[in-house]
Amino acid sequence: MLSRTIGLGILSGTVATAYSFYENDFNIDSVGIVRFSRAATTGIHVMYHYKTTLYAPSVSKSSPNYQEIRSKSHSKAAELLLELCRTNKGVYIKIGQHIGALENLFPKEYTDTLKVLHSQAPITPLKEIYKVIKEDLKQDADQLFSEIDPKPLGAASLAQVHKAKLRSTGENVAIKVQHSYVRGDAKIDIAIIETLVNIGSYIFPDFKFQWLVKQTKQNIPKELDFTIEAQNTETLRSMFKHFKWLKVPKIYDEFSSSRVLTLEFFEGGQINDLDYINRNKLNVNEISDKLGSLYSEMIFKNGFVHSDPHPGNLLVNKDKNGQLNLILLDHGLYATLTDSFRRTYAKLWKSILDNNHDKMKKYCTKLGVAEMYGLLVCMVAGRTWDSVQDGIVTKKLTDAEKEKFQSGIPLVLTETLYILQTVNPQILLLLKTNDLIRGIDTTLGTLSKLTSLRPMTVSCINTIYDKPLYNSSFWSSLSIHFRKQWSLLKAKLFFFWLSIIDTA
Repeated sequence: MLSRTIGLGILSGTVATAYSFYENDFNIDSVGIVRFSRAATTGIHVMYHYKTTLYAPSVSKSSPNYQEIRSKSHSKAAELLLELCRTNKGVYIKIGQHIGALENLFPKEYTDTLKVLHSQAPITPLKEIYKVIKEDLKQDADQLFSEIDPKPLGAASLAQVHKAKLRSTGENVAIKVQHSYVRGDAKIDIAIIETLVNIGSYIFPDFKFQWLVKQTKQNIPKELDFTIEAQNTETLRSMFKHFKWLKVPKIYDEFSSSRVLTLEFFEGGQINDLDYINRNKLNVNEISDKLGSLYSEMIFKNGFVHSDPHPGNLLVNKDKNGQLNLILLDHGLYATLTDSFRRTYAKLWKSILDNNHDKMKKYCTKLGVAEMYGLLVCMVAGRTWDSVQDGIVTKKLTDAEKEKFQSGIPLVLTETLYILQTVNPQILLLLKTNDLIRGIDTTLGTLSKLTSLRPMTVSCINTIYDKPLYNSSFWSSLSIHFRKQWSLLKAKLFFFWLSIIDTA
């Protein structure tokens, strides 16, 4: 089995080598066999490292210094992975960013090391940006834009963004241009990563990362087609036009293609930029409440969820009327949830908020996890089991609990990976989304205040009670309506009480 897997991997790499070489203008860094060699060398190094440190015969979990050994072992492996991501770029950075965002699912050594990729992705030289614009829009960049700021507003795994000015109208715009090497590298990179993950799972049977490979295979082709991002952007603009404080950049279709996206330009500061927030006298509780309202409605009402809310994709500003606006960028990755999943997920969250353990188990089982339902609950809520048992809405999150949660992740890593492999896959992007939003709330200092739980509770109640109204008799509908209003009233009174004791 192992030899067959290795053989298929080598064959895939060889067949794709000529294709990637041609697609990337004969750049040696984009040759499939070169990229495979780097990844394979790093993979072997990481496996050997774990075999000789954490899993060495001389290492016992009962050893007094086991925690230190494990931490050093994870740190070294994470550094090796970070170096590979920076060298191979593209899809590798995307996967590194994904792992770095999962603070409540992966050891701290991995997330702390890899989260730098959100803000330190490699920058493509401006001449390559001009080349992609010319190839896709069939005109030189200076024919379309009178100005292009040579310094990127931001660089990500698949593209980078520059501020520019339209020559035709003089409007300020943002141009998102795909890195020239990404499309040619993506297919071979995914094949290489899948091969290495299969080999790693064979050597370490408990470490299952196929779920991450499957997600990458599904999502990367969508993210590489900017026409899909343009469609997502317009869908969200229409879907949330009732949120006057939400700003979603409009798309300039005539200056856009599958690799170039020209968008409305917005001024603002990153949602976690406390200096900007304080200088502009923005209210952190209002920011957290609006972020919670937006994502609660995405998840529980619409089932259309922007799945990359890292701080670089969320800006805040204050308009001339003094209103605080939330600006949502980068609409390439969305999770689309079925109605059935939405309702089950809402009921799971409601059972967590109500501290109803029987229902927690019931809805975790519906999502594919029965025996280890408690761990799935902790992963969803981002809280320790002790706090779940006490009730997360009555027990504030403390620094001590955060430290206990994070330090406990490596102890259940095998079980966590098993859950990620077996749970309903619709929840996987939500776990990442939840972690990114919790990270923002932590920076804003609003996480312990449970600010974002209020809109989420309301959305859960609406999702649970709304659908039965369409399939019931008059009296049943009336009963459901009153139960819904009673639940909403109790939630409103409860969070009002929380706000009073929080300021007391």
